[in-house]
Amino acid sequence: MKGKVLTIFCALVLVSCKVNQNAKNDLNYMQNIENVAIESSIKNSSSTIQPGDQMVIMITAKDMDVVKPFNQNYSSSEVIQNNGSAGGNTPNQGATSISGPTYIVDADGNIDFPELGKINVSGKTLVEFKDELRENLKQYIINPTVNIRLANFKITMLGEVNRQGDYIISNGQGTIWNALGMAGDLTMYGKRDDILIIRTENGQVTHGKINLQDANLINSPYYYLKQGDAIIVAANNAKDISSKQNPNTGLYLTAASIALTAAALVISLVK
Repeated sequence: MKGKVLTIFCALVLVSCKVNQNAKNDLNYMQNIENVAIESSIKNSSSTIQPGDQMVIMITAKDMDVVKPFNQNYSSSEVIQNNGSAGGNTPNQGATSISGPTYIVDADGNIDFPELGKINVSGKTLVEFKDELRENLKQYIINPTVNIRLANFKITMLGEVNRQGDYIISNGQGTIWNALGMAGDLTMYGKRDDILIIRTENGQVTHGKINLQDANLINSPYYYLKQGDAIIVAANNAKDISSKQNPNTGLYLTAASIALTAAALVISLVK
């Protein structure tokens, strides 16, 4: 009898350890990072300018009096409050202030820039437009410096994350890790190997999935986020099982384990 009780108890311990180990592995990110050859995925990282984008453009030079006409719709008191977290439980997380002349891209992809007039920016990356604008300004300014930032680079986090909501990435560039960091990471019930990303770009809606446990996600076109991306984290099987089982199941198992241990101890003393 004593041998049977001890055998049962050891089996329960081994099963418990195995379950815990599997659960731990399921929560680990990029498990095969040392086996992955990181390819050049930077080509996927640059968002193109879209109608409705709000761009903050500031022109500077050694002689600031010369650049005043190109910053004419800006006053030093004009500040855009840019919350790194526009949703969730901590709305001021990552909050920054962006100041400078602000231009909203119209439906035709144009902005009206001082002195230069109407400029089409649709489909260009920030870097491409920055270089183009600098070249155009050289006929008026010696060695102009052009700073451009997107003021409304917003992504949405939904599903099994700790803080759902809309988030603004102030520098206009971020990865899936930046998004997870702002949302407080996945919950223990988040499905880490099947995350859906819905993307709208140039009027076209596409979607893809990434696996946080596989380091190859670094080479995915969805690793770098783009304006308007929606990241949706589905629930794993553990939550489905948890929602169906008796909430006291864990207590029952613990009580049974203690009872078996006590029984084995009593039998040992009696013998």
